[in-house]
Amino acid sequence: MRYKRVEDAKDIVSESPYYVENPTQYKNKWNDVFQNHHPIVIELGMGQGDFIIGMAKNYPNINFIGIEMFLSQMAHAVQKLEKLHLPNLKLIHMDAKDLDTVFGKEIDTIYLTFCDPWPKKQDEKKRFTHEGFLRVYDKVYKKDKHLILKTDNKGFFQYSLESLSQYWYVFDKISLDLHHEERSIPNIMTDYEKRYYVEGRPIYYVDAKFMN
Repeated sequence: MRYKRVEDAKDIVSESPYYVENPTQYKNKWNDVFQNHHPIVIELGMGQGDFIIGMAKNYPNINFIGIEMFLSQMAHAVQKLEKLHLPNLKLIHMDAKDLDTVFGKEIDTIYLTFCDPWPKKQDEKKRFTHEGFLRVYDKVYKKDKHLILKTDNKGFFQYSLESLSQYWYVFDKISLDLHHEERSIPNIMTDYEKRYYVEGRPIYYVDAKFMN
C-alpha cells in the first residue's frame, strides 16, 4: 500500500512538539527527555501513527517513541496529533538499522507493526526480524528482550517465527487470526490494519521474549 507524498512534510514534522531533532544527543538520556522513569517502548515503521498514538493514549504510564524513515508518513501522524496532549509520546525520523546510535540499553519493548516483508530472497537482510536486526535490538534492550510483531504477510510471519526461534526467543502469545482470536489479546489497529480488517485478511501476531 502506498501513500501520496506530502510536499511540505519536512516542515510539518519539524514544527511538531512531538518531533525529536538530532536524537543521537539523547542516547542514554531518554528518561530525562520524558522527565520520568517509566518503561520506554518503540515502534519501528510507525507509518501514519494510528498504533503508537492509540497506545500512548491508553497507557499514560508508558513512554512511547514512534520511529519512521519516511517523512510523508510521519507528517500524517503529526497532523493527527495537533489537538492532542500526549507527554508520553515522541517521534523520530531515522533508519531502524541505526537504533544503537540513538538508544543505549533503555528500551523495554519493540513493536514491529506491518513492516515491509521484503519478500525477495536478496532482500532478506532488510527484514526487521533478520538476525542482523535482532543483534541491533540486543544493544538497546534495557534488560529483558521483548518483541511484538503484527503482519498480514503469512510468508514474513513464518520467516519471523523461524528467525526468532533460532535466536532463542520463545513465544508467549501467538495468533494466526488476531481479529478472530478466542483469547483476549489487547489490540490497537494501525492504519494498514484497519483496511485489512475490512477486507477480511487474517492478521498474524506474536509476542516473543528471549529465553534466558
